[in-house]
Amino acid sequence: MPEARVAAVTDYLQTTRTAYDTVAADYAELLRDHLAGSTWDRAVLGAYTELVQAAGGGHVAEIGCGTGRITEYLHQLGLDIHGVDLSPGMLAVARKWYPHLDFRIGEMPGLSLEDGSLAGVVAWYSIIHTPRERLPEIFADFHRILAPGGHLLLAFQVGDEVRHIEHAYGHDISCDAYRLVPEKIAAQLGEAGFSLLSTLVREPSGEFENTPQAYLIARKQ
Repeated sequence: MPEARVAAVTDYLQTTRTAYDTVAADYAELLRDHLAGSTWDRAVLGAYTELVQAAGGGHVAEIGCGTGRITEYLHQLGLDIHGVDLSPGMLAVARKWYPHLDFRIGEMPGLSLEDGSLAGVVAWYSIIHTPRERLPEIFADFHRILAPGGHLLLAFQVGDEVRHIEHAYGHDISCDAYRLVPEKIAAQLGEAGFSLLSTLVREPSGEFENTPQAYLIARKQ
């Protein structure tokens, strides 16, 4: 990998890691019960769980699990799941709150998971800090670690702009957040070897949202 590209990759991963290490405790408290008031989130997670189970089940990984609240919810729904995140601070909270679950440090792409080892991959708002030109690499990595017929769930904010975040959850931070166009993401998934099963876009709701939200479910061909 060229030296300039290595530096760029390191920069965005490091700024994202530092930001989430900084906000971890307050982020966790603010969002801990968020799912209870989010009908659409619960519906999508429930549908995804049923798809994985109907396909025969198997192990699932939430990539970019943060403090583990989605990992725990999917575990409660019956999935065999572990979480992966690049932020030690977020994982410390996850391990404290959900000690019965497995949480591991990791970055995407370059996940240290075996080829074809998973029945499902969940990336719940975890691709939003990735520069757009790197998304195909990440989707290829998701495809690699999924078994044939395995299911992928993505969630992200809709748009076509980049927001530089300087303050969040009561802390000064510095990282970029990318709004994404569902049709473009769907096309990239197709190029990576996925068949799109569903796209849901809903309007923003609640104090944490100011843009439409998208959920895509795809299956490895």
